[in-house]
Amino acid sequence: MGRTNKLAWFVFAFLAIGVGLYPMGYFFVAGKFGLLYSKSDALLANTLWNVGFYGHITFGGLALLTGWSQFSKRLRNKRLQLHRNLGKIYVGSVVISGICAVGIGFFATGGWVSASGFVLLGLIWLYTTLSAYAAICRKDMALHQGMMIYSYAACFAAVTLRIWLPLLQFAFGEFLIAYKIVAWLCWVPNMIFAFFWVKKRGLVLG
Repeated sequence: MGRTNKLAWFVFAFLAIGVGLYPMGYFFVAGKFGLLYSKSDALLANTLWNVGFYGHITFGGLALLTGWSQFSKRLRNKRLQLHRNLGKIYVGSVVISGICAVGIGFFATGGWVSASGFVLLGLIWLYTTLSAYAAICRKDMALHQGMMIYSYAACFAAVTLRIWLPLLQFAFGEFLIAYKIVAWLCWVPNMIFAFFWVKKRGLVLG
């Protein structure tokens, strides 16, 4: 691995771990924290929404924390069982977080523009992850690896959202406009990047 690749891998892992741990703030900070500032008091008082929100961020954080290591060739080659166990944790976390994401996505700040972006992201995340799991059960390694790239690209939207949102707020001077844009910008470029990565590696999907 060259110096540039090592640096890229370090940044990738650092961002995944950092944002993966970020949800802890919602449990340890009293009062509103992070994106909760953009939610109405009525929504924050809704028990079902709270179950969905905290289920999403908790297991989404766990998916980020476990998923990045799945791309380590060294781990796969030397600790295959650990790779498999982490993969199972990742899939389970995605299923819970993804279902919660779709549910709370309909109540996203910014109306249908934001809602459609986040709901579609949740559905794609679920589909690619379950497809990757089904593929490895059939021992279709190419499909498994390709779908896992797409799956983690969707998962990594949690990271890119937190990069894009402050930049968009600075550019437009308004949170609502920035949030409507980031509902799509946080994941569409990720999936385009994943497409070219899969194509470069020559992975056959389907």
